[in-house]
Amino acid sequence: MKLDSQIPGGPLETKWDHHRFDLKLVNPANKRKYDIIVVGTGLAGGSACAALAELGYNVKAFCLQDSPRRAHSIAAQGGINAAKNYPNDGDSIWRLFYDTIKGGDFRAREANVHRLAQVSNLIIDHCVAQGIPFAREYGGLLANRSFGGAQVARTFYARGQTGQQLLLCCYQGMMRQAAAGQIRMFPRREVLELVLVNGQARGLVVRNLLTGAMESHAAHAVVFATGGYGNVFYLSTNGTGGNVGAAWRAYKKGAGFANPCFTQIHPTCIPVHGAYQSKLTLMSESLRNDGRVWVPKQPGDTRPPNEIPESERDYYLERIYPSFGNLAPRDISSRAAKRMCDEGKGVGPTGLAVYLDFSDAIKRLGRKEIESRYGNLFQMYHKIVDQDPYEVPMMIFPAVHYTMGGLWVDYNLMSTIPGLFVLGEANFSDHGANRLGASALMQGLADGYFVIPYTMGGYLAGASFPEVNTSHPAFKEAEAEVKTRTEELLSIRGKRTAASFHRDLGLIMWEYVGMGRNDAGLMKARRLIQELRGEFWENLLIPGTDKELNQNLERAGRVADFLEFAELLAIDALARRESCGGHFNEAFQYEDGEPMRDDVNMCHVGVWEYAGEGKEPVLHTEPLVYENVKLAVRSYK
Repeated sequence: MKLDSQIPGGPLETKWDHHRFDLKLVNPANKRKYDIIVVGTGLAGGSACAALAELGYNVKAFCLQDSPRRAHSIAAQGGINAAKNYPNDGDSIWRLFYDTIKGGDFRAREANVHRLAQVSNLIIDHCVAQGIPFAREYGGLLANRSFGGAQVARTFYARGQTGQQLLLCCYQGMMRQAAAGQIRMFPRREVLELVLVNGQARGLVVRNLLTGAMESHAAHAVVFATGGYGNVFYLSTNGTGGNVGAAWRAYKKGAGFANPCFTQIHPTCIPVHGAYQSKLTLMSESLRNDGRVWVPKQPGDTRPPNEIPESERDYYLERIYPSFGNLAPRDISSRAAKRMCDEGKGVGPTGLAVYLDFSDAIKRLGRKEIESRYGNLFQMYHKIVDQDPYEVPMMIFPAVHYTMGGLWVDYNLMSTIPGLFVLGEANFSDHGANRLGASALMQGLADGYFVIPYTMGGYLAGASFPEVNTSHPAFKEAEAEVKTRTEELLSIRGKRTAASFHRDLGLIMWEYVGMGRNDAGLMKARRLIQELRGEFWENLLIPGTDKELNQNLERAGRVADFLEFAELLAIDALARRESCGGHFNEAFQYEDGEPMRDDVNMCHVGVWEYAGEGKEPVLHTEPLVYENVKLAVRSYK
């Protein structure tokens, strides 16, 4: 496997501008000759579909849901970052770039992150032109609020529904092109195989989830915008349909998988409330602008929160990280909450929660102002927990939320498989070891609206394409592989559901590959995953057939992938001999419990190559070179 990042030369500030000029172009009249498959219609995929179709390419859009409007991007709450500096508080493209590099614990590419900061302002202009109802100040300017890891207010928002508003505008752009015939929609389809011809990505084999029919689709290039793999932990804030399937198919066909151990735990999630819960609900990070996080000072204090006087409360984030306080980054805030609970200061029935208290903000600003900022989030909390957060502090606890790892891509967002591009959370490129809040929406729209339209043209204009259609032997071979795998799943006839295996896998992952990791636990996780995988292939029960709507079969295929991928995640965590961002190995920490990086030996991207069934994956590394920022201990104190 060759890792060529394709990072252009020259000053950081001009790399993207010069690279865009150097990329080959496709004549406007020739664009209609090219077919492009886009898998995933969230913010990254939806914006890519709209932008590529607007240019004149023929786009085939695939999604699991019955409509792109149901993509998980719609669940994003708090906002989207950009370096507009409307509050005039010292922000700049350079500061957004630096905050993102530092927030990722110096484990992201400089060039990619700077490009992201550059195009962030274009995203806001584009979204305003689309009609996004961003919050505004009294004078009419767009409003900004703060998010973790920044000392400026750069987050644009639409109450707690920012993802929904952005996705609806993406959807409108897609539907405009669908009506024009430039986009063909294929909802309720799941990728079962990636098809390569002469080493190039040339199509897919998918399952029609409504009829069970297997379908093949050919194209000149394929774009994966399929989201992250957080559901390997079973309980996460992701929609339950989220999976690693498309990425795993690509990995087994030769795509490098980068930094899978970089998984993000979000500090403000509604705590687990039942053994058979299928997912968790996020409370936006924006709440930490006005909410104060605290626990009782004395372990085991079970008094109701409103009966605990101020002098007996520990506002631990404000105490430990005075410069950032309640807006310390997600990984740091999550570990601090875990530490408080480990010390016996956790609250609620399980002791695995901390308080997020708005009483000071309500006194200072008034309830009406808090309602205008966070009303829908408070309503959601009230409905789920049956407690009024205006009267009683919210209870929150860390939960799996986002994955910084993903398929390796170069500067053009192309994987190690020519013609396979990967956008948004599905790639590894922009966040390093930890993502700052409100940067996911920024990356997804940057990749779809402002990067892939250029780099796709550069690839198509510079590559040769033999005539390929679905009768090509490569498609027949892929269809045969899919059929064999499906028949194998259906033939097991055991006694356990796929959901039960998924739940057990999630317990293993959270216990041994969660917020705190150590070598013994990671090795035990590998053994337990192998044992669970063995039982899965002997004792799985799938009622029904593959010739119909069969959600048990869907779930089984996804769990089978998770049972393989989970081991790769643990292997990567063992290989990462340091603590950084979302990866905290207890053997690598300072005396105060902060993570200890190894910039001499570990300043790289770890990229894994599939070596075959039953064989250990092969590790490749892409060195991370910092020419514009100085590597430093990441401190928010």
